[in-house]
Amino acid sequence: MASPRTAWGIDIGNRALKAVKLVRSGDGVRVDDFEFIEHETILSQAGDNRDELIKKSIAEFMVRKGTRGSAVAIGVSGQTSFARFIKLPPVEPKRIPEIVRFEAIQQIPFPLEDVEWSYQLFNKPDDPEVEVGIFAMRKELVNAQVKLYTDVNLDVQAVQTLPLAVYNAVQFDNRLGETVAMIIDVGAETTDLIIGNDHSIWHRSIPIGGNNFTEVLTKAFKITTAKAEELKRDAQSSKYMRQIFSAMRPVFADLVAEIQRSVGFYGSVNRGSKIEKIIALGGTFRLPALPKYLEQNLQLPVERPDTFAAGMPADTKVAAAMTENILSLHGAYGLALQAMEEAKITSSLLPASIRREKMWKEKTKWFATAAALVGVGALVGFGRYFLEDISYSRNQGVRDENARVLSEAQTRASDYNNIAGGGADDRARIANLRALNEGAALWSDILIDIAKALPTPSPALAKALEAGDADAIKALPRGQRQLFRIEQLRSEYVTDINDAGQYAAALGRLNAGTSSPMPGMPSSPGGSFTPGGPAFTGEFNEFGPAMGVPQPSEAPVEGVIGTQQRGFVVSMRLITPYEQAEEFADNQIKAALASIMPTEARPKLRYRVERVEVLQSLRIEQDASYRARLIADHAARIAAESSLTGDGSQPQQGGGWQGGAAGSEFDPFNPGRSEFGPGFSPEFNPNPQPNDPALTQEEAVRAALQDPITGEDQSQDFIIDLVFRIAIDPPAFTPPMPAEGTGESTEGTGESTEGNPQ
Repeated sequence: MASPRTAWGIDIGNRALKAVKLVRSGDGVRVDDFEFIEHETILSQAGDNRDELIKKSIAEFMVRKGTRGSAVAIGVSGQTSFARFIKLPPVEPKRIPEIVRFEAIQQIPFPLEDVEWSYQLFNKPDDPEVEVGIFAMRKELVNAQVKLYTDVNLDVQAVQTLPLAVYNAVQFDNRLGETVAMIIDVGAETTDLIIGNDHSIWHRSIPIGGNNFTEVLTKAFKITTAKAEELKRDAQSSKYMRQIFSAMRPVFADLVAEIQRSVGFYGSVNRGSKIEKIIALGGTFRLPALPKYLEQNLQLPVERPDTFAAGMPADTKVAAAMTENILSLHGAYGLALQAMEEAKITSSLLPASIRREKMWKEKTKWFATAAALVGVGALVGFGRYFLEDISYSRNQGVRDENARVLSEAQTRASDYNNIAGGGADDRARIANLRALNEGAALWSDILIDIAKALPTPSPALAKALEAGDADAIKALPRGQRQLFRIEQLRSEYVTDINDAGQYAAALGRLNAGTSSPMPGMPSSPGGSFTPGGPAFTGEFNEFGPAMGVPQPSEAPVEGVIGTQQRGFVVSMRLITPYEQAEEFADNQIKAALASIMPTEARPKLRYRVERVEVLQSLRIEQDASYRARLIADHAARIAAESSLTGDGSQPQQGGGWQGGAAGSEFDPFNPGRSEFGPGFSPEFNPNPQPNDPALTQEEAVRAALQDPITGEDQSQDFIIDLVFRIAIDPPAFTPPMPAEGTGESTEGTGESTEGNPQ
């Protein structure tokens, strides 16, 4: 079939229809025209009206340009299609289709009869290793896309995913060669990341696009989407430039983090392949700060193409308009190249029914000539039949040998498939065993960082505490001692700490105390202050260090929205004698915990603390349940000691209070209650030795509230309850973005945004 003389490539994006026309010129092609038609409404906000908006844009394109006599190639989103790149074993070229089909059955997550699929081979000259790209899309999605064009009689010759179309455009323009480049094409909803050179390609879609930048501006400045889009386009010349870039910084950081994650995965499967440069495409790259930000954080030079190798339209006005939009036109340009049969990648997802129809039309023009020759052919064929019948009989031996070779080849192919698929269970078992050690130190590191967030005693006080020197400790008034003990620490693992429902449910379980205690960790409220850091005497759920931590994915998951964040909801109770504990916790401790995150000094830290809140702050005398627990533990401790008198005498049966239990109505801190609660004996002997004077219950309670080292009353000490979240595997540390034109960070400028554009 002869190559077409003219072709259109049409890319329908979220914001506009983009089209590029190529014409044959000598042995090459040149750009003859282009079109850029914005939809009446952004497609992502159109809901059920999406197809109608697309039809209107296509109809307007047909009115403006028409495509009579031109081939058409259309693009489909990389997110709605499937792509896999695999290396084939050394085989004869004629066996490649058979092996590729076998791999397609294994790789494509749908039955082959439910998808349109195709493949493309990549290999270097004189290199026996062959890489194949397998591409697929569900039939109903392809048919729905193609119908939008065929309904207006467009001659659709090819259907290609936009990442591959962009690769075709950049490769045709000689921007790759042997150099491995990273093409970053930022669309409205997604960013296509394409890594490759003239002989290989790898790509994935990142769920961050231009709409994310628009959305943060809408929220930051409380303006409409249309106004935010305009503000984004004109950011460089706006007097609010610093505020605009400051508002967009989180999206910059998220995009860089996703790119770094993808590059890391690419490097793990393509060892020895080094990315040399970045080619920046998409209308969002009209923001000058974005290329500079990528260049600084990825340490790679960034190119922004400003022309096509196929030239520009002869009409100067059309050429000027095309130059202004050129960063958004590479998908349409690559599609037109494929329609003109000038593209590197020729695979197509055009439905098989349409391909057969086109082939039939191509053959129809030859039918008349064939009919005229039928008469002559019949006579010649009749005589030839006898000659060929004789020759066929003579070659029976050759046919038998061919059948034998084919049978042997099929047997060997079956053996190869069995060997290639064997050992899968063993490999999975090995991977699971290796994963057991992953994250083993996570909780121990978290506990160390939490301990470091609490204040450290002065050297003199720390020495006195270590020696148990009560007089030296009491030299500093109790209310001035900045000593904080972690009384209780509970955690609950959730799949998304940003989900309000999961957070509320986890917090409810923590408050109810239903989390499982960590093996080997006591839950008693006793214990002394530990110099250099608190003693951990709390409780942990089953995801504590003794039970293992959920492991990160081995590879990036394609198409997952990046806002979900797994981690822990943590509640922590502190006990302190410090008189200024409430203010200290609300300021210094909260700030110290919130600073636990990946930083320039610890860029690979696997966790970060977020949203620290002080739930309550009260004195021990105000917390009846905690006092009851202290009293019960003291009674149990005395009872245990009384069972070992040391003089051979028998312990008093049922030592401790007679007839009462911790948590009953007796309350020495409530002056309106009687001295003794109902059911209590007026006498209590904490250590029933012969001739020892008995203690009253009130004295016993006071003894339970004494500091075990200094003997001071602890009833005025503070209980501080905090809750916070720990994100696991948060985005990697990203250095602050420099202010445009200054090279300095705008971090912490405190610049007011009053008078923001409305």
